[in-house]
Amino acid sequence: MDLSEILRHCDHTLLRPTAVWDEIRTICDEGIYYHCASVCIPASFVFRAADYAAGKVKICTVIGFPNGYDTTASKCFMAKDAIENGADEIDMVVNLGDVKAGDLASVTREIAAVKKTCGGHILKVIVETCYLSEDEKIALCRCVTEAGADYIKTSTGFGTGGATREDIALFAANIGPNVRIKAAGGIATLEDAEAFLALGADRLGTSRLVKLAQAKA
Repeated sequence: MDLSEILRHCDHTLLRPTAVWDEIRTICDEGIYYHCASVCIPASFVFRAADYAAGKVKICTVIGFPNGYDTTASKCFMAKDAIENGADEIDMVVNLGDVKAGDLASVTREIAAVKKTCGGHILKVIVETCYLSEDEKIALCRCVTEAGADYIKTSTGFGTGGATREDIALFAANIGPNVRIKAAGGIATLEDAEAFLALGADRLGTSRLVKLAQAKA
């Protein structure tokens, strides 16, 4: 697959807690230059980044991040605030405690509540696969589908592991027809990126693909 096509599926990401505006501005510049799907940045920078990018690249941010144990009301407020500040897309972390307790109805309700807040804006649901059994991953495919979210996403990048080819294949076999897949965490090579896209991923959350493109220039 052509590198430029791979980059069109890339959410060019900088979520390091010590990030400063100059770095975020660079991420925006790179996202625009390489026609990335979005730039994924901390919520505190969304207003400034949206103004700076001026619609030339989608602005994505994260809520309930990275642990997912904020209340549903808090996640809805964070999503509303981010959208009002100019975010085009929201990546939320599920409540992993509810997942582990088997309270999937609560998980589904929360995702649906955040999606309602997002309205027509894209919602990606981070399930943090490194902490899940296969049965839990399959169950979360159902939760995300039933709640009406737009994407299921593998990882925050802050857990003990990132996206795997096995998980992307598992998601592809179990999500509903209106749900897409975002692979994130540990995508280090173009071979990784191509493999994830071939297995069914539509988005790639990574900071490394742009660096690879720059090295090839």
